[in-house]
Amino acid sequence: MTNLIDGRAVAENVYLELRVEIERLKAKEITPGLAVVLVGDNPASRAYVRSKDKMSRELGLHSVKLELPESTTQSELLARVNELNRDRNIHGILVQSPPPRQIDESVIVQALDPRKDVDGFHPENVAKLALGDESGFVPCTPLGVQRLLVESKIAISGAHVVILGRSMIVGKSLALLLLQKGKNADATVTVVHSRSRNLEEITRSADILIAAIGRAGFVKAEHVRDGAVVIDVGINRVEDPENVRGYRLVGDVAFDEVAGKAAAITPVPGGVGPMTIAMLMSNTVKAARQFAAT
Repeated sequence: MTNLIDGRAVAENVYLELRVEIERLKAKEITPGLAVVLVGDNPASRAYVRSKDKMSRELGLHSVKLELPESTTQSELLARVNELNRDRNIHGILVQSPPPRQIDESVIVQALDPRKDVDGFHPENVAKLALGDESGFVPCTPLGVQRLLVESKIAISGAHVVILGRSMIVGKSLALLLLQKGKNADATVTVVHSRSRNLEEITRSADILIAAIGRAGFVKAEHVRDGAVVIDVGINRVEDPENVRGYRLVGDVAFDEVAGKAAAITPVPGGVGPMTIAMLMSNTVKAARQFAAT
C-alpha cells in the first residue's frame, strides 16, 4: 500500500519545535524578525506573502510586510533592502519572486546581508552549502524536501536520488544538500533535465525520484520503478470548469498512475508546499539565534 507523505503534518512538527526555540530567544529579549518584500500586484505572489506573514504572526515572530508599487525602481528597492539590512529587529529578509521586469533579481539577492538571506540564494550562502558550512542558509524548498524524507523515515544515505529539474531554487540546491557527507545526506545524486538523454531509463533507476520541472503531470508511470519514493515539488494550475475557481492545482507527477507503483509519494497540494513556509520560519529563527550569538 502506498504511503502518502503528509507535508502539513510534518510542517506542524516543525512549528512545535520552533515555538520552543522562539520562547527561548524571547527570554533573552530577542524576537525573531522576518521582513517580506513584495513589489507589484502579482496575485500568486500576494497570496504567498500573505501566507508567510500569517504564519510569522501565529508563531509570535516580529513580522514586517512591505508592499511596494509595480513602478518601484531598482534603486528604490535597493534602498529598502539596505534599510532592512541595517534594522537590528529584522533577522530575515525575503524579496518575493518574481519581481517586475525593471528589477534585476540577481542584483537584489546580492544586495542582501547574507546573514539575513533566509531564502538561501546569496552567493555566500550558496558557497556555504557547497562547502558543507552549516552556518549558511539552505533554500527553503530543498530543506523542506530533506525534512519530509527524514520525518518519513526514508533512508537517504546510499540511496540513488534522481532530481528532475536543475533550477537553483530546487534542483541544484537539493543536489548539493543531499550530496553532503553526514547525517540526513550521503546520497548518490543524479540531476536530469530537458536535455538529458534516456530520461525514462535514468528516472526508473531512482530509489527516490524528485520532480521539480514545472510541467503538470510530466512524470508518468513509465518514469518510476516499483517501490520508489516520489517527491513532487511542482505546483501547476490547470483549467477545471467544475471547480469554483475555474482551475485546480496539480504537481509535476501524474499522481493517480504513479501512486500505485510508489512506496511513498507526496500529494499536491499538501506535500512539499507547506514545508517551504515551515523552512522559511526555521531559517528565520536560525538567523535570530546566530544574531544572538554574536
